[in-house]
Amino acid sequence: MPQPLYFRSAQMPKNAIYPRHSHPWGELVYSYSGVMEINLKDGHFLAPPQYAVWLPPDVEHQGLNRQAAVHCSLYVSLDLCGPLPQRTTALEVNPMLRTMLEYLREKEGTCPSNPAHLRFLQVVVDQFAEGQQVGSFLPSTTDPILGKVLQHLQDNPHDNRSLAELARLHDTSERTLIRRCKRDLGIPFAEWKQRLRVLKAMPMLEAGGSVQSIADQLGYGSASSFIAMFGRMIGKTPDGYRKSVLK
Repeated sequence: MPQPLYFRSAQMPKNAIYPRHSHPWGELVYSYSGVMEINLKDGHFLAPPQYAVWLPPDVEHQGLNRQAAVHCSLYVSLDLCGPLPQRTTALEVNPMLRTMLEYLREKEGTCPSNPAHLRFLQVVVDQFAEGQQVGSFLPSTTDPILGKVLQHLQDNPHDNRSLAELARLHDTSERTLIRRCKRDLGIPFAEWKQRLRVLKAMPMLEAGGSVQSIADQLGYGSASSFIAMFGRMIGKTPDGYRKSVLK
């Protein structure tokens, strides 16, 4: 690294993939728009604009984005990683942090070695170190039975069948799926499904789709019920999210 803390941003096209790699410094990955995905040997993390992913030093990873995305990386030298988590995790990005990251993108390249710039980067790292760890926004599983159900919903996010009906569809029991959701996902099935729909909605909102059309495509009976769910999960309305990432 050219300095102990180093920031860079990039605009990535649809279906961009970074080669699998590792490095002896930590990395905070944040997506200004779109959803960045991080593949590890033993896990999968997603970073919509309300979260960043922290990768400790020497963690082998591969980045990808299924839709066009603007993202940044803040690289942290090994000796400055102590206050940050010891494991890969998603971290909440509060409004102040988002503003600071937007500022860094606007000023990128103007003063990379300026002492004031490095102090600012250290404040950003300090804020991330104090942030809430949330694992992955959309947890995954290696369980073959639960995995089939989750993949079905990935392919058919509009499917409104109950967990019991999905269990019968995949030749298992509702009780089995409930146990495996608790064990592997750490959140209830209904919340996982809502998070999936949020992630599916984001690129459609960024592409200019109407709220009613998106609600229909995701299986909601009305735009108002979709708006209410999106607001609970993200803290802003669909149109509010759209304005925040396209400004």
